[in-house]
Formats: sequence, structure tokens, C-alpha cells
Amino acid sequence: MAITPQQFKQIQERLRAPRRMATAVFEGTPPVNGSSHQVILGLDPSLRGTGYGVIRWSRPDPKTMAHGTISCPAVWARSRCLVKIVQVLREVLKAHQPTVCIVEGLFYAQNLQTAQIMGEARGAALSAIAEAGVEIYEVAPRKVKQAIVGYGAAQKFAVAKMVQRMLRLSEPPEPDAADALALALTHGQAQGRYALQAPKRL
Repeated sequence: MAITPQQFKQIQERLRAPRRMATAVFEGTPPVNGSSHQVILGLDPSLRGTGYGVIRWSRPDPKTMAHGTISCPAVWARSRCLVKIVQVLREVLKAHQPTVCIVEGLFYAQNLQTAQIMGEARGAALSAIAEAGVEIYEVAPRKVKQAIVGYGAAQKFAVAKMVQRMLRLSEPPEPDAADALALALTHGQAQGRYALQAPKRL
């Protein structure tokens, strides 16, 4: 079939033009957090017992660097508890220098006063983390249980036992510390995976 000189010129221009590459299915959705974090801080805030856990992430054996509970007696004023939470977390950040923090998602309690007190503890903890320039992400409690135990409604003791096993600890951590370590492990497991819904950054 004959073509005109103008049509021939258009074909040549198309051939010389750079080819467009196909767009990746997950383009715009990078691996969780966009980079691999080696030292991860998990945080389970509470006024009377804030759990924290720091791990060095590596496959197949993540290592525990520190974990514990920031305990405040019931007789302490709330303001004193908030100060202690900030002070202890500053020490943990200075000692271990995590590059990311994973905090448990908000639990909307039916009791308004309880929710307010939890919010105060969470705010104090997050301010200390943000002050150090550490990235903060939030994970829902159910997702953590699903990732660690395989069941979103798992009990605390089941989470603690699984954390003990995954980190090869001599005994199960205290409940609040176990929850914090579970948060860190959940984040570590998610690194490098593509997700349709990225974790919420605070």
C-alpha cells in the first residue's frame, strides 16, 4: 500500500521518539517506610505503664537491644507520670538511637476520662520521639496480633510467648514491653514488602 511523503515522515519521527516504559503496578507505593530501618523502637503508651522495646532488625534473627516498662505508681500525679515518660524515652533514644518508632494505634475507650488520660501519655511519648527527629508510624493493635500470632484477637500472653520465641528471650517480657516488642517486630517484618495501604505516619 502506497504512503505519502508526509506519512513516511511521521513514521520516522515515531521511531526516533524515546519509548515509554510500562508503569509498575505498585508505582507510587514504595516498600513500607521507603527504606530499611535497622534499629526499631516499639512503643505502647500508657500513663501508668508505658511499654517500650528496641530491636536491631535482621533476617532471620532480629536481636533485642532493650525493653521495659515505664511504671508510675497510682499515687503519682498525672503530670509527674508524663515527665517520667519523657525522661526515660529520651534516655532510651540516646542510648540506642533508633531510626524509626512504631506506636500502637489509638484505642477508643468508652470511658471518656480513660481516653483523655491515654491521650496525655501518648502525647508526651510522641513529643519525646519527635524531638529526637525519629520517624513515627502507627499500627493498629489487631494488625500487630495478626502479624505476630496469626490471629487478630489473640490474648496478651500469646503475644508475649511469640515475642519470646521470635527474639529468643530466656523468658516472656512483661505484658506492656511484649506489646512494644511486637510492634517493632511487625514493622521489621513489613520492611521491603509492597503494600496497597502504607502505614500511617504521625
